[in-house]
Amino acid sequence: MTGEQRPGERVTPTFDVPSGSAADRTLVPGRAAGPDRGARLDRVRQSNLATVLGIVHTEGARSRSGLTQATGLNRSTIAALVGELVELGLVTETEPEGLNRVGRPSPIVAPASRVVAFAVNPEIDSVTVGVVGLDGVVRQRVRRETDGVPTALEAAALAAEVVAELRAGLDPTGFVVGVGVAVPGLVRADEGLVRLAPHLGWVDEPFARQLADVTGLPTRAQNDASLGALAEARFGAGRGVDDLVYLNGGASGVGGGVLIDGRPFSGRGGYAGEIGHTLVNSSGVRCHCGATGCLETEVGQAELLAVTGLARWQADELDAALVAAPLGSPVAVEVARQVDQLAIALRNVVNTFDPELIVLGGFLGSLFGAAPERLVAGVTAQALPGSRDDVRIVRAALGRDRLMIGAAERAFEALLADPASAVRGA
Repeated sequence: MTGEQRPGERVTPTFDVPSGSAADRTLVPGRAAGPDRGARLDRVRQSNLATVLGIVHTEGARSRSGLTQATGLNRSTIAALVGELVELGLVTETEPEGLNRVGRPSPIVAPASRVVAFAVNPEIDSVTVGVVGLDGVVRQRVRRETDGVPTALEAAALAAEVVAELRAGLDPTGFVVGVGVAVPGLVRADEGLVRLAPHLGWVDEPFARQLADVTGLPTRAQNDASLGALAEARFGAGRGVDDLVYLNGGASGVGGGVLIDGRPFSGRGGYAGEIGHTLVNSSGVRCHCGATGCLETEVGQAELLAVTGLARWQADELDAALVAAPLGSPVAVEVARQVDQLAIALRNVVNTFDPELIVLGGFLGSLFGAAPERLVAGVTAQALPGSRDDVRIVRAALGRDRLMIGAAERAFEALLADPASAVRGA
């Protein structure tokens, strides 16, 4: 076994591999070398590279010593792993600034700015395309309005046009990993087939494949709210929370995403989390899904825009309009009505999932911002004791970036799972 140890330093036992680097050393002590030794070491190296890149991706720049502490790997292994990630062009390494101490400072490892993904979000009135870095920061965003609800082929063509424009302005030495799509509808996660996007009128549309065909880039699609949940969990209000439910409200209705034990809960086909189609009013109107009184029929952005006199493209101004509404005004009355219906849905969420955190995005966040006490009181009064005791309700922290970041996470998946193979296979 190898490993240099100083007082108080944790050292993970590793096996000597004379012909390989420290990055190829296994984390599982006590196993004898066998005929599959090379394959096993390669899997361990792949896992170690993914772990280090994942930490830098979600947590930002970290020192080598910080990575050593976070992973439990020894210093030489971390040095080798970081060196390989630098060679792959996925991270950069710099000396820390402003330090004045004895000894060699630990280099700072950060996501490379050259690594980006495109994010696409088709809606009933527009297609939005963004450029998102490996650091989770939205670099650029372009929203193209449509004359009507776009077909899948029209949305793909418009998205490809914007992708080409944005790509022309990127660093020519950069690395585009692919395209991630946040779709307001049911998406089969394994193939990107849009099974049903009712507001868009899409049924069994292979949108991921269509977009890949016109952009020439690997493309993955998923439900928009599920991706919003992932974005908030990794970069926003849900950081450090293992059990959360995210609800997103937009022009195409209300969707939800669930994380359990830190992992997305998607169901067998990728359709889980349709909280917008839970019952909140048994005397309500018929929903497009065929049921009666769904949350999505009782709570809607269109009604809020209408009562405030805002146009569809002014949705970002809802916050100020709802908060400024005088008590008893038509706006305040509509806010109270929608908040009460939302409280019923959140009661169901609390009783079903027992989450630590509920995150509200889009116009649902605006509703919460306008009447936070009313919403919390409504949920608390209706949810079961125990589950309701510790749950917190907060607004999404990423604002309009949430779906761009979430869609990009879908595009980054292969890279984060196997960095070396993703880069060399590109």
